[in-house]
Amino acid sequence: MTAPSPTGVATAWAQEELEALKARGLRRFLEPLDSPQGPLVRVGGETLVNFSSNDYLGLAGSPTVRAAAAAALEVHGVGSGASRLVVGDTAAHHRLEARLAAFERSEAALVFNSGYAANVGTLQALVGPEDVVFSDALNHASLIDGCRLSRARTVVYPHADVEALTRALASTPARRRLVVTDSVFSMDGDVAPLRDIVEVCQAHGAALLVDEAHATGVLGERGAGLCEELGLESAVDVRMGTLSKSLGGLGAYIAASRPVVDFVLQRARPLVFSTALPAALCAAAEAAVDIVERDDALRARLWRNIHRFSKGLRELGFIAEPRSAVFPVIVGDAPRAVAASQALRARGLLVKAIRPPTVPEGTSRLRFCLSAAHTEGQLDLALSALRALNL
Repeated sequence: MTAPSPTGVATAWAQEELEALKARGLRRFLEPLDSPQGPLVRVGGETLVNFSSNDYLGLAGSPTVRAAAAAALEVHGVGSGASRLVVGDTAAHHRLEARLAAFERSEAALVFNSGYAANVGTLQALVGPEDVVFSDALNHASLIDGCRLSRARTVVYPHADVEALTRALASTPARRRLVVTDSVFSMDGDVAPLRDIVEVCQAHGAALLVDEAHATGVLGERGAGLCEELGLESAVDVRMGTLSKSLGGLGAYIAASRPVVDFVLQRARPLVFSTALPAALCAAAEAAVDIVERDDALRARLWRNIHRFSKGLRELGFIAEPRSAVFPVIVGDAPRAVAASQALRARGLLVKAIRPPTVPEGTSRLRFCLSAAHTEGQLDLALSALRALNL
């Protein structure tokens, strides 16, 4: 028998794993859009009401944001050519960082290419093998991977359990101790007990990093997130926000003191060793921040939708609180979640099934993400479709 080529060996591995995923209802597929992001999208020749996007304020297609990107494209071109520490830095990056620092009311801000890169890079920069990170059990994968790659010891505390966090901090000495938590948890839509976490960190001399990805643009008087809403901006060491959800673009940032930002710039490998975010995307994000901070009507519209939808879900017997723009409808096993998603698509709705490993086994779900761009009729259509499914 002829031995398989090296390529054939990898193919055999991949086929075996793909079949195993398929048998468990966990294989995933790409579905390209034939339209811009928005409350209505074209997928596979169908026009569907989109409840799977994180475009919470509908800014991904904003004419103002697009115009800012186009103008910067004419000045700076398409690619950045190198990392920012080599020759990929531009005035657009510095203008955006100054704007973000003002928005977050922090001394400084630092832009990354994605939220994943920001969390991994910042954690890896701030802590190492002699240190301990305390991480909420339901934190985003980027925080989990950042803990792993930092090589610090990681203590996972039960979700939103401040008493467990307190006990862990009291019994775990280390050179440096860092608590990390989402502010809004992306798969459940619930909110961290942030005021209590801040008090515990201060009592035990621990630093705190808060991922505001799903809170930026949604929570706070000016849309700066949960820290702003609770008046805790100065009490949190590092806040991470994305440019790719409410701000409608691509990228992310951290907001912190000038020394923290300068130190992360020296050490964050995803920033040091990645080609810089294109200047056109920085300009787009700057325009989006202006809209978020100055246009209260967008956020008010989003919250009207949040309250309407949560009320409708409760009337259908689901647990739903108006805490964020994310609403999970727990279905159970993965094949059942996929079937429910397909049934909603047949009624004109795009609601993706969320399955393990994104969520724990037995908690596969339909995840509804609301936008300021959704109409009342579209919300009512979704609620009517859920009623017909009789989950």
